[in-house]
Formats: sequence, structure tokens, C-alpha cells
Amino acid sequence: IVRCQDGRSQLKNKEKALSILRARLLERQQQEEAAKYSAQRRGQIGTGGREEKIRTYNFPQNRLTDHRIGLTLYNLDRVIDGNLEEMIRALQAADVAERLKESSIA
Repeated sequence: IVRCQDGRSQLKNKEKALSILRARLLERQQQEEAAKYSAQRRGQIGTGGREEKIRTYNFPQNRLTDHRIGLTLYNLDRVIDGNLEEMIRALQAADVAERLKESSIA
């Protein structure tokens, strides 16, 4: 609720009150967006614990495991040499599946 009785003109008071109301609504919207963004950031930041690891490179077994998508490749030497196509395809497929899952929930 906004009230403005600064001047003698009702029209000018109304315009000023609407201007104040617009400013308050904009500020509230910006605060909500900032809180949402902050919550998303907090959700992405982990503790750095062992359970949050992304990949394991096991050189003796020539194995690469991506723990986010459950992918295990037994050609670590090729990946180290730059042959990343298989891993990229798997990560893209997992990303598409995750987006579809999120869109079906929302």
C-alpha cells in the first residue's frame, strides 16, 4: 500500500504514489530473483567430499569412470590422447535426459 499526500494536486499525488509502487514492486522482484539465483548457486556448491567426485582416472586398469552418469570406459589412454567423442556423446545424452526429466516435472 502506498500513500502520497505531498502536494495539493490529487493527480500529482497519484502519479507519485504509482511511481513509488512501481519502484517497490521492481525491488521486490529483483530481490526474489537474487534469492532464487543464490539458492541455485548454493545447490551447485558441494562440500568437496569424496562422494562428490566427478571422474576417476585409473591408469593401472586403463579405466575412466564418470560418476555423474555412471559411464565407465576402458580406453583411458585414448581419452588422454584427445579422443573424447564417446565421453562427449554420453554426457550430452545424459544432459538431454536430465532436461527432459526436469521439463516433465515442471
